Amino acid sequence: MSTLRVNAIQNASGTDAISIGSDGSLSYPNIGRRNLIINGAMQVAQRGTSETGITGTKYSSVDRFQIGLATLGTWTASQSSDAPNGFNVSAKLTCTTADASPAAGDVLWFQQLIEAQDCQSLAYGTSDAKALTLSFWVKSNVTGTATLTILQPDNSNKLLSPTYTISSADTWEYKTISIPADTSGLINNDNGAGFSIYWMLNSGTNYSSGTNRTSWATYNAADRNASNLGVGGATSDYFAITGVQLEVGSVATPFEHRSYGEELALCQRYYQEFGRTGYMSCRGNGTTAVADALIPTSTVLRTSPTITGGTWYMTKGSGTTLYSGTGETYSVNSTSSQGVVVDINNIANMTDNIVAVIQVLSVTLDAEL
Repeated sequence: MSTLRVNAIQNASGTDAISIGSDGSLSYPNIGRRNLIINGAMQVAQRGTSETGITGTKYSSVDRFQIGLATLGTWTASQSSDAPNGFNVSAKLTCTTADASPAAGDVLWFQQLIEAQDCQSLAYGTSDAKALTLSFWVKSNVTGTATLTILQPDNSNKLLSPTYTISSADTWEYKTISIPADTSGLINNDNGAGFSIYWMLNSGTNYSSGTNRTSWATYNAADRNASNLGVGGATSDYFAITGVQLEVGSVATPFEHRSYGEELALCQRYYQEFGRTGYMSCRGNGTTAVADALIPTSTVLRTSPTITGGTWYMTKGSGTTLYSGTGETYSVNSTSSQGVVVDINNIANMTDNIVAVIQVLSVTLDAEL
């Protein structure tokens, strides 16, 4: 019988793949839950699979990814069935009105903001700060060198702006980006944005006249897109992306596929949409034409949400209709693990302490970063 005594098993690059403790325990880097990106496979699209006529910054189509846009053309955002092997869908931006000569302040990016309290394992600002690896699949009709902007929002937007290259038009390509540790960094332990990743697609000189930064540097807007890919210079230009993964370590591991249900639950911390709620009780809260109602949520929201849309139907216990329509206004009273308590205003026939039943059609709760 032979005995092999080792402290670690390394990969070809010399990085420990398996560490062995003195008690015989094994440590596998990046095994289990490791992707800091939410909805990296672009599975969840609560707002819809396509939106046209986009001319400004907004969340659209796939969840958790935001389009940053300032006077740089008109765009369609979609959840596309075009995807590399191993993925079903991608996020796609398609130009419908081009901007061949962007003005200095024009800009277009695609981004995800990561909640700060989910980044505490990075140990930024300590001697144990960890390096990261970003990996993703990308496809575009535009080829050339492109810039990523990576920011620490809690640290005066301390900046990193590495590059990657799209080599072949209309072809899915896999990219990896190394992100160095930052021992002088800062990520607050709160529910704000702690780490931000921007795929810079096009801009004017306010964002492109600087230098690509491969180590953490003081924020300078001109460094954000020093290598400008220029998507949107012609109508029908497009940019598609999927399989986005951000993980601790210097090696990109295979993409962490999560179930649709798990990914949806993660997305619903930031945005929930109701086509029709169930019937809920409400009560006049002491002011004429005002009622409080609890909208049950599937998970705890990141922060007090913005409520939009909604057609409200309200009846008393006797079946008498108190209100039916869209003329009300509403605001968030409080949030809890059970849901969101909403103050509903301008309700005809509502008086103090009347108990009624309410149903809401087409309402959204937005708690995005």
